[in-house]
Amino acid sequence: MGIEHYDQLALFALVARERSFTRAAAQLGMSQPALSRSMRQLEERLGVRLLSRTTRSVSPTEAGEQLLRVIAPRFEEIDSELAQLNAFRDKPAGRLRITAGEHAAITVMQPVLGKLLPDHPDLNIEVIVDYGLTDIVAEGYDAGIRLGEQVARDMIALPVGPHLRMAVVGSPAYFQRHPRPKSPHDLTGHNCITIRLPTHGGIFAWEFEKKGKELKVRVEGQLVFNNIAMRLQAALEGLGLAYMPEDLVHAHIEVGTLVRVLADWCPPFPGYHLYYPSRRQSSPAFTLLRDALRYAR
Repeated sequence: MGIEHYDQLALFALVARERSFTRAAAQLGMSQPALSRSMRQLEERLGVRLLSRTTRSVSPTEAGEQLLRVIAPRFEEIDSELAQLNAFRDKPAGRLRITAGEHAAITVMQPVLGKLLPDHPDLNIEVIVDYGLTDIVAEGYDAGIRLGEQVARDMIALPVGPHLRMAVVGSPAYFQRHPRPKSPHDLTGHNCITIRLPTHGGIFAWEFEKKGKELKVRVEGQLVFNNIAMRLQAALEGLGLAYMPEDLVHAHIEVGTLVRVLADWCPPFPGYHLYYPSRRQSSPAFTLLRDALRYAR
């Protein structure tokens, strides 16, 4: 098989992963027509259709999925070995792609970026905020940050933050109009600022625990958001009760702009972990980031 054939396989793996000729072409720095032509040549040479194309999307066919399962791990191993060449450089360099939820990106990644990047100008870090349980291997990420309980068992998981607590909060103005809930069941009678996450596909149920008893309450309200800032602002404006990470509302509770309820139903739980494939050979850049994120308990 000629070198150009291996190149086409690599191009196919990227298109299949991105499910878009436009995004793949942008990453490769080549034109979309040239990329599409290369894929047609590969399909003609193999005698099988690999990609299903519509005006809006591209997805692997059954044959394409089978080919991707075979070649993707090989290209990943090659990329990993090539990354080892950075060991011959004086300073960590290269591009790292990290996926994280919004709260983790703000509280775990953001502080570390401010410390690392000024001293390492050849290091580039891309942080993609994603609430879903991303397959970092399939999606081409170097690592992800999620709660420890969400990390797959075949991944290496490193604690990168303290235990977390959730808090149910509302403004003083809201509680002038509504009684304070005494138990999570009372929330069904309140206007709650709800959360929609792609992992769940619907409205996120608020989770509670007390004396070993776990309870999930499917709350309702006039507002649904999928980001932190708007939930917090809506709570401050008295539009309803919000279910928020404690560290993001602690200052508001201290000064009285938010009132906390049901604190005895919100115990601490294991915090965020950096996770990455067990077979991944760490580049100097990745090692630098991993050590900077490591949380000392």
